[in-house]
Formats: sequence, structure tokens, C-alpha cells
Amino acid sequence: MKAFLGMGLLGANFVKAMLRKGEQVQVWNRTASKAKVLEAEGAKAFESIIDAVKGAEVIHLTLKDDATVNEVLLAASSGFTPGVTIIDHTTTSAQGAIERTAAWKARAFTYLHAPVFMGPPNALESTGNMLVSGDQVVVERVKDELSKMTGKLINFGPEEGKAAGIKLIGNLFLISLTAGLSDCLGLAKALGIDTADISSLFASWNPGAGAPARFDKIRTGDFSKPSWELDMARKDAGLMISAANEKGIELTVAPAVAALMDSWIAKGHGSDDWSVIAKDNL
Repeated sequence: MKAFLGMGLLGANFVKAMLRKGEQVQVWNRTASKAKVLEAEGAKAFESIIDAVKGAEVIHLTLKDDATVNEVLLAASSGFTPGVTIIDHTTTSAQGAIERTAAWKARAFTYLHAPVFMGPPNALESTGNMLVSGDQVVVERVKDELSKMTGKLINFGPEEGKAAGIKLIGNLFLISLTAGLSDCLGLAKALGIDTADISSLFASWNPGAGAPARFDKIRTGDFSKPSWELDMARKDAGLMISAANEKGIELTVAPAVAALMDSWIAKGHGSDDWSVIAKDNL
């Protein structure tokens, strides 16, 4: 039997998927009604977090942040079964995951951080990606448990907190991507171009497909063989910003990148590949 703490959209759908696979799940949420509604799906809901974890061999969490995870686990701990395994899917700091792993190990419990790149539909369908790192004996022991919850389980090795760090890096990319798409919408509006045409462009030309190759090129640190010179990229950025400004539209990403380009051009890198702007972060 297992327990699941945190019945937000992600947690609730994880529980529904578990129940549909015939598993017994005890659930708890700070707002009790969100847990109670899952009884219609076959879960057993508890208002007491201590009662919710009693008898559970595995406890899953999907909560808000480090502080919430610490608070909830401490509140539940008097109900823990000896030797229970705690699997935390919350997006947290890497340091928080490291500290919790050590703290609960000192109390003879197993804590494993397994953050996800999964939305609520993925949780219900057991698709998407789940990350894990840490004690490989523990990972091997829970591998089947986790694999049932996701489309792909990605093991980043024995380093505690590494999965947490990689999750944050992935989320940074998503945030940057969305901000870039917002700028695309702004420029399309300024130029009077229907967004359906932009959607058609991306359907035929997928710039995301080149991300792995571009990332690897940047990692080499060799910017001497340009596919797009920094001077030319800066010229294009200027055209984008000017077109938006003429219509009173303020772009978010382009001006910041343009300023970074200017600093590298001033250092004499105008004829290098434009990705030289990432050099200081290597």
C-alpha cells in the first residue's frame, strides 16, 4: 500500500493512474476536499496526515517547494512505517534535495527526489519524463515503481541533488522559450502578420529540432566558424526591436539579448558565431 501527499492537478492524476492500475492509495491534501473527491476513484482520503501515511511502504509527494515539503514530511513523520521510502516529485532546490536525503537517512528512512517533466495529462496517462539521481541501490529498488508512472525514467547517476538541478535547468529553458514566443507574437502583431502564419512556419520549420546540436556546438567553446556572424545577428535584432517600437510594442527578450550582443561586439567578436554570447557561462 502507498500514500500520496499533495492533491494538486499533478498529484491527483498520479493517484488516478495508480488506482486504475489496481493499486491501493491513501491520500491527503491540506485542503481536505481535494483529497476527498478522489474517494470516488477508489482512493482512501484522510484529514489527518499522520493517518494518511500509516501502513504505507512508499510515500509519494507533489507539493509546492522546499519549505512545504519539509513542513509536510515533518508533520507526517510520526505515522511513518519503519524503513518507509519517500519519493518526492516536487520541483525543489538541489540543496534542499541533498539535505532531505541526508536528514531522513539519519532517521532510518529513505528519501529520493524524482522530479518530472510531466503535466497533469501525462500523470494520468503515465507518459512524459521523470528524473532521478542518488543512491543507485535505492534507484534500482524503486525503478519499477517509478517506471510505471511515466513514459521515460531518466537516471542521472549517484550524485544527490543532480536530478533537482537538471529539472531547474529544463524549466529555465521552458521559461526562456515561452518568453521568446511572446516576443514572436509581439513582432507579428507589429508587422501585421497573422499568428496562424507563424504557427504554419513552425509546423514546417522546427527551430527546436536544432537545439541539441546548437547546445553541443556552444559547449565546445569554438566560435571561430560562424554559421551566423554576431554582427549580422545584431543587425537582425535591431530590425526586430525597431519594428516593434514603431508600433508601441515592447519586446521582452530581444532587447536584453541585443545588449549582450553589443558587449561582445565591443570586445571584438563581431565576426564570430553569434552564440559567442554564451561564452562566459562555459
